[in-house]
Amino acid sequence: MNADFIYDKEYRNNIFAEYEIKFKEFENCTFNHCDFTLCNFLGTVFIDCTFYHCNFREAKVGHIGMRNAVFNDCDFTSVNFAMTDQILHEFHFNNSLLDYSQFYALKLKRISFTNCSMVSVDFMKTDLTEALFDNCNLRLAVFTDANCEKTDFYSSFDFNIDPEKTKLKKAIFSSEGIKGLLTKYNLVIKD
Repeated sequence: MNADFIYDKEYRNNIFAEYEIKFKEFENCTFNHCDFTLCNFLGTVFIDCTFYHCNFREAKVGHIGMRNAVFNDCDFTSVNFAMTDQILHEFHFNNSLLDYSQFYALKLKRISFTNCSMVSVDFMKTDLTEALFDNCNLRLAVFTDANCEKTDFYSSFDFNIDPEKTKLKKAIFSSEGIKGLLTKYNLVIKD
């Protein structure tokens, strides 16, 4: 078996060094309480991997491939996903911290974010068709020129989306959430 291909392994409490995972492919692996903040993800691929309580804060994740990767209770504060591999990617976030992260111009169709803090996240020019934002704090998140058609914002809150600068056809909002689409008009909306 190729040393750069790791299959069905569990990692616990690892602090990965800068080049420890470079040019490696992980498949069906589990990562618990691991720290990736120092890593160089060049040529790194995660397939069918699950992450629990991992720290990616300010990590450089450029050129990483993720297919069916699920992140639970992870910290991605200030991570720039804009250079992730667009051929190998499908990832989902649950109960994670994504404040100040960037997803600029990515194709993220059907991605899901559940119970995430996403303050000041950059989704400019991102394809979020059929994405799910379930109970997410989207305060100051930017959706300019994004495609949010059929995207579900129903239970999310504190967003400000300009419907003139974002594709929103068949997007789902709660009646309370509609206020986030009207902010630019400086209207007074009373309940």
